[in-house]
Amino acid sequence: MYSHGIGFNMLEPASCRDWAQRIRQQPEGFTAFKNSIDPILGVPPARYTATLDSSQLRKIARAYANVREAVGDEIDIAVHCHNEFDTPSAIGVAKAVEPMNPLFLEDPLNVPYSEGWMSLKRSTRVPILTGEKLEMVRGFRPFLDAQAADIVHPDLAFAGGITGTRKIADYAALTRTPVALHNVGSLILTYANAHFGASIQNFYRSESALGRPNHYIERMAADKPPEVRKGLLTVPSGSGLGLTVNPDFLRENLVSGEEYWG
Repeated sequence: MYSHGIGFNMLEPASCRDWAQRIRQQPEGFTAFKNSIDPILGVPPARYTATLDSSQLRKIARAYANVREAVGDEIDIAVHCHNEFDTPSAIGVAKAVEPMNPLFLEDPLNVPYSEGWMSLKRSTRVPILTGEKLEMVRGFRPFLDAQAADIVHPDLAFAGGITGTRKIADYAALTRTPVALHNVGSLILTYANAHFGASIQNFYRSESALGRPNHYIERMAADKPPEVRKGLLTVPSGSGLGLTVNPDFLRENLVSGEEYWG
């Protein structure tokens, strides 16, 4: 599993050190985090940005260097973008963060395949990951055929469900491309990811929101909450996905005015 670097300022070394201490104390023991680039630049996520200048790229380099210094080499840090950059900026970001030895650079360019992805891939040794907004094999095929992405990143809830994503994984296996799973959803999607990841030979990592301070996702389970230790989620056992949903959790989280349907 991998988690998210949230709740601290990457431009402040002391804040980075405080965050590093907090994650080391978490019982889940995550060893991989992706940290968003947008707060460094002061821009909203998933908004196109103007071409980055040298001062912005230096700020990005300093921020990720601060994180690396705080966590050391035993924690993997990925660079989390939201398809907001043009090709020169994406290449500049890859160059800026490369000394930090990032786990991967996620979604720096516009979603569909273009020659810009190949320009980026040729320019850097940083692994490129993309795919959370792509659908079915047809969305992933040009990336895989051109070897423009080192890791593909489908979302089971968006890319075609278990069947559609299995076809993506099988196609990716032809070029030995690892499959990560995007997930910012509920415990249902998290458990589906666990079963799916265990069923394919080229599984890499799964994203999740487990281990947050309020344990919001974990509260969805009526019994046998998810168990993550040393960054590994135990694949749930039992019928279906192995999840019994807590009806009280559902009632508490209904949309305002919605009647309980359970």
